[in-house]
Amino acid sequence: MTQAPLSAGRILRLAALSFGAILFLAPYIFMISTAGKAQSEIFSSSLSLIPQTWSYAENFAKAFGRVSMAGLLLNGFVVCALILIVQVVVAIPCAYAMAKLSFAAARLMMALVMLGLLVPIHATALPLYVAFDRMSALNSYFALVAPFSISVFAIFLFLQFFRGIPDDLIHAARLDGMSETGIVARIIVPNAWPAITAFSIFSVVAHWNDLFWPLIVVTNQSYATPPLGLLYFRAAEAGDDYGALMAATLIITLPLVLAFLLAQKRFVEGITMTGLKG
Repeated sequence: MTQAPLSAGRILRLAALSFGAILFLAPYIFMISTAGKAQSEIFSSSLSLIPQTWSYAENFAKAFGRVSMAGLLLNGFVVCALILIVQVVVAIPCAYAMAKLSFAAARLMMALVMLGLLVPIHATALPLYVAFDRMSALNSYFALVAPFSISVFAIFLFLQFFRGIPDDLIHAARLDGMSETGIVARIIVPNAWPAITAFSIFSVVAHWNDLFWPLIVVTNQSYATPPLGLLYFRAAEAGDDYGALMAATLIITLPLVLAFLLAQKRFVEGITMTGLKG
């Protein structure tokens, strides 16, 4: 069976998508290339993506030797996991209540959620810092996790998704004697995995890459998150060993890339279904 020739419109779309992909991947490709170059080659006048002398082993050894890279990755995993679990546990019942239950304050709660989307962490950073300082909670996982335990974005995303779940399914569960908690656990959550996966990618990427808040509440390197540890690494390297710096950056960003590749299908499905059912 012969394949139909590509139309001019499809060729243009493929060209535009390819150009966009190369444009977005260029910094990452450059980072991988720089991580394998010696210091003298990085500052040479000629630009080449393929290292002339492969120095990956040396640069990665510096990255693991100057700071506790395993500790940074562990801190990032613990902080992101705790934030995500608390956010999902809080957001799902809230979104279910606003989407499927009738009560007087539903419109007010929806307005507060929309208002919460407009408030950045920078606006509340100072009072939060003062509160944690008075509680002697700085330099702790609690200080890194607590401000993000309630995500209005998660509530809004799940609200849009839950509105697409048939009401008849929930009414049938109530007729069978199932409680609202049971409906959430046995009906809502199993059907909401695409939305949960999509939000998980957003949450983990945002908090894994966050430098602003950890820089405020953490001064003890044992609680440093990956971006903050990268800042410590740059200070230890005097800021001029870019091969080792790119190797450390590659180590820190690689878990996010792998996580997205593994959850890509669910992520696209969750965003698409949420948009269609909103």
